[in-house]
Amino acid sequence: MVDFQGVKNKYYIMRHGQSLANAEKVIVSSPKNGVRGYGLTKQGKIQAAYALAHFPGLDRDTIIYASDFLRTRQTAAIVGENLKIGRDIVLSKFLRERFFGDWELTVDDNYKKVWADDAKKISPPKHNVEPVESVLNRIFSCISDIEDKYRKKNILLVSHGDTLQIFLAFLKGWPPSRHREVNHLEVAQIRRAGS
Repeated sequence: MVDFQGVKNKYYIMRHGQSLANAEKVIVSSPKNGVRGYGLTKQGKIQAAYALAHFPGLDRDTIIYASDFLRTRQTAAIVGENLKIGRDIVLSKFLRERFFGDWELTVDDNYKKVWADDAKKISPPKHNVEPVESVLNRIFSCISDIEDKYRKKNILLVSHGDTLQIFLAFLKGWPPSRHREVNHLEVAQIRRAGS
């Protein structure tokens, strides 16, 4: 695992804007459904541009890594266009949504059942849900790759709610199972990681 205190780059995180899955209140966590479908709503596109306009610190030299899900790719593209970044966005499977297993394509109220089990540290999770530790390991695989390539760069990680909440719990020094106790990351919200 990466020692985040010793990273060589400055990291920012951004949750994707409102997606069709959010609007339809359905869980979309499988690459089968999320890579090609359930992109941003019109409101989600507006949110992504608005969030960037109201967040200082990112500029045209920012390097963007994004989950390969459609909603995060579209969010990252809006950020890249608005910052006038002249390089490709790097897509990373490591930044994908947490896989919610048997809850896929069910009503999003089922998230609460998973989060309750997380808080109880039920391991392995029920219903084929991806463990929080696995999600955290994926994030650090991405960061490790970035740290091998860059120095003194602004890095924006565009990802998903649970994935980023788990990362934020780690940054607070908490076990990843406490991710729902972290100040909630809203759709299209950008934060500096580790500050």
